[in-house]
Amino acid sequence: YLRTYSFYIYIAGLILTLAVFIPGLGFSHGGATRWLSIGPLSVQPAEFLKIAYIIYLSTWLYAVKDRVKTFKLGLLPFAAVSGLVSIILLLQPDTDTLVAIIATGTVMYFVAGASWKHIGAIVLTGLIGLSILAMTRPYILDRFKTFIDPSSDPLNSGYQIQQSLIAIGSGGVFGKGFGQSVQKFNFLPEPTSDSIFAVAAEEFGIVGSLIIIILYLLLIIRIYTIASKQKERYAKFLSTGIGTLIVSQSFINIAAMLGLLPLSGLPLLFVSHGGTALFFTLLASGIVLNISRRHS
Repeated sequence: YLRTYSFYIYIAGLILTLAVFIPGLGFSHGGATRWLSIGPLSVQPAEFLKIAYIIYLSTWLYAVKDRVKTFKLGLLPFAAVSGLVSIILLLQPDTDTLVAIIATGTVMYFVAGASWKHIGAIVLTGLIGLSILAMTRPYILDRFKTFIDPSSDPLNSGYQIQQSLIAIGSGGVFGKGFGQSVQKFNFLPEPTSDSIFAVAAEEFGIVGSLIIIILYLLLIIRIYTIASKQKERYAKFLSTGIGTLIVSQSFINIAAMLGLLPLSGLPLLFVSHGGTALFFTLLASGIVLNISRRHS
C-alpha cells in the first residue's frame, strides 16, 4: 500500500508543509514558521514530510534498480526529489530538519548502489550549501562560532551549550538522582525537548548517559539487521531510511549537547517532549515492525 500510494503521500507531505505559510493556519515561533494551528492542537507538518520523503524515495529506488548509478536516471531524479523538500524547509527556515532528511536520503541512495562520484557530489554540494547559509543567515553562523569556541559569548549564543555542559559535568558518575536536576529550573533552555539529554546526564550521570546511547545503538543495529534480511528491495530501502532518520536525529541531539556538533533544534526521539515528533516516530517504528513481521 505504501509503495502504491507513495507519490501521493509525498505530495501530501509537501502541501502540508507549505500550508504553514497560509495566514491564519500557520504560525511562527522563535523566528521560524513551522507549525499549523488546528483547533486546540499545534502540528509540525515537517515531521510528516520526513516519513513521506522516505516512503517515496524508497519507491523510486525500487523502480530505478541498477540505473541508479547513472546521472540521468540516478543523481538527477534524486536531486529533484530532495530539492523540493530542501526549498520548502529553507523557506521556514528549518535547517536542522533539512540536514537530517538529506543525510538519510544520501544513506538510502548509497545502499541502493549509487556511484561514489555521485555520493561525493552530494556531500560537496551539501557543504557548499551550508557555507552559503552560514554567510547569509546570522543564526547559523553564530552556531558554528559557538561550536568552535563555546565560551566566546556565554550569555547569548553560547548560553545553552554552557548550561548543558554544566549539567552534564555536575552529574558525575551516577548522577544526582531522578528528578534532582538543578539546571532544568530556569538555567537550561528547553529542558524537556532539545536539552533533555543534558538533564538526563545530570540526574543519572555517565552511567545513565551511556545506557541511553547504547539503547540507540542497539536500535539502529536491530533496524539495519531487519533491512539486511529483506528479500524485497523496497522493504530494505524503507527500513534503512527510517532507522537512519530516527537514530541520526537523536545522535545529532546528543552530540550537540556534548559540544561535539553545533547546536540543533532536533529532538531526542522517544525521550523529548513533543507530540508531532513522537507520533510520527512511533508511526515509522510501526512500519519497521510490520516489515520485520511480514517480509523477513
